[in-house]
Amino acid sequence: MKKTLTQKILEDHCIEGEVIPGQIIQCRVDLALGNDVTAPLAIQTFKEFGLDRVFNSERIALVPDHFVPNKDIAAATQAKTMRDFAHAQKITHYYEVGQMGIEHALLPEKGLVTAGDVIIGADSHTCTYGALGAFATGVGSTDLAAVMATGQCWFRVPEAMRFIYHGKRQPWVTGKDLILYTIGDIGVDGALYRSMEFGGDTTKTLPMDARPTMANMAIPAGAKNGIFEADNITLSYLKGRALHPPKLYQADEGAGYIETREYHVEKIDPQVAFPSLPENVHPVEAAENIPIDQVIIGSCTNGRISDLRIAAEILQGKKVHPEVRLIIFPATQETYLQALKEGLIEIFIEAGAAVSTPTCGPCLGGHMGILAEGERALSTTNRNFPGRMGHPESEVYLSSPAVAAASAVAGKIVHPSAIKREETV
Repeated sequence: MKKTLTQKILEDHCIEGEVIPGQIIQCRVDLALGNDVTAPLAIQTFKEFGLDRVFNSERIALVPDHFVPNKDIAAATQAKTMRDFAHAQKITHYYEVGQMGIEHALLPEKGLVTAGDVIIGADSHTCTYGALGAFATGVGSTDLAAVMATGQCWFRVPEAMRFIYHGKRQPWVTGKDLILYTIGDIGVDGALYRSMEFGGDTTKTLPMDARPTMANMAIPAGAKNGIFEADNITLSYLKGRALHPPKLYQADEGAGYIETREYHVEKIDPQVAFPSLPENVHPVEAAENIPIDQVIIGSCTNGRISDLRIAAEILQGKKVHPEVRLIIFPATQETYLQALKEGLIEIFIEAGAAVSTPTCGPCLGGHMGILAEGERALSTTNRNFPGRMGHPESEVYLSSPAVAAASAVAGKIVHPSAIKREETV
């Protein structure tokens, strides 16, 4: 049987079962991830198993990133539970505040993710690692506990959809715009429990930082995972970084995709997802002049150094609108430091932005950016359900960093080209 990219990876990790869509298989897991929200329950369950040690202390990553720095006593207790477990189990890849970052940006940066891996995480956006040619998907906390104990996990083999992108992107069109456009086309359940495999000549030139954005948002399309075929751009990123050698896979010619969709990206403008679903997508022109109260730039979707560079290019020499709060979250400490060295942080602060240590807080309505009743935010995050970032009667619009930065200056949603940029000397 001819197999898709996802099926090829699962086949190499399969212990039991037949790797055909719909079948249940048991697979070896290369890396298991938990955070300060999901890991404590997994740790409790693991202890109930009566085991002394995890299956492999070097193949578990624990990252406190959701409610840290601790916002209250409950958050501090959650973080302490994970910290104590990490120390007791001698977990190699535990990252404390000051070293940690938003998990889905941090793990690739640290070399823990590479092409051909099977990765599970007790966080839905674990699928981000498909950007590097890995099969990565989110699981529940009890599943994480089982993997910590055994190093294995059960999966139902997903059917696959193929998304082909052709042509050259317009100015200011990024990976965020491509995936928003795609979700707008297929809907939030358009890829339900399917693998989204991204390809085409456009993706071959897509920068490495843009690929995680697209893989990350496979989940808001209902998918099991999103994945790119590893190529020279992938290998260049992994060189000197990956802690173990990558393994490259290609889908078989004539593999059984349930559906193939093709897009000509020169026809795609910067996109905005209106409340309250990621599928409610429109070109930015349709959103122009909608006033906003807050702008968020960051998260596991758009908090990488290239995202910050785009924002700084627009914000340089400008001021945030006096009725707008702009909050910027570099995704990792390494990204923060790089932005500092490049002068981006200075640009942000001089523009009137608040710059935070890495945290997932505002994305899930946890802390550091909560919306009040009736407030409206434009965010580079990945979900905009009612109450996602605060009060149930607040609104969240989703966009790229370019649209977000320009809109922060304008005080309303605008196309990036609406903000005239001073030429650098």
